[in-house]
Amino acid sequence: MSYMTTFTGKHFDPASPDPALIDARDIAHALSLITRGNGHVKTFWSVASHCLACEAEAAARGLSVRVRLACLLHDAGEAYLYDLIRPIKELLPGYARVEERLLETIWNAFLDRPLTAAERDAVFGIDDDMLSCDFHYLMAEELGGRWKNVRVVPDYRFVPFAAVEAAYLKRLEALRAAL
Repeated sequence: MSYMTTFTGKHFDPASPDPALIDARDIAHALSLITRGNGHVKTFWSVASHCLACEAEAAARGLSVRVRLACLLHDAGEAYLYDLIRPIKELLPGYARVEERLLETIWNAFLDRPLTAAERDAVFGIDDDMLSCDFHYLMAEELGGRWKNVRVVPDYRFVPFAAVEAAYLKRLEALRAAL
């Protein structure tokens, strides 16, 4: 079998992604159930919650709707590949290439045009700042102090999966409509 079956019942091959099979419901559902830090956090904090926080941070910094939408989707590939921790990703260059191709396919499915280098830098800069924030608050660990750049610190209390999924979909729809 060279595919996975998604939440909505699609047969999807992450190594050879078909843009027609990318579904916001699959992304929101899966990311709401995947925890940050491979589960090694003080409380459940989903990848979807992290993505929502990244989008809120981009909004607080006055960035464009395109960058905000890209922030919301920056981990969407994990809905199809899962969330490997960074030290392992660095050891698996083949995985990194699959993940990058999948993310580009997802961004192309939702954005009106490819991101510029500056937009990509903004997205991944916010991701790094929020990663530091996540570690600071969820693990009491410092990752160089980038969390101090964060303008909107998330509320890290547990939110039921269905509520996070609904919030993610609502935000995604609003940003797409604003493009």
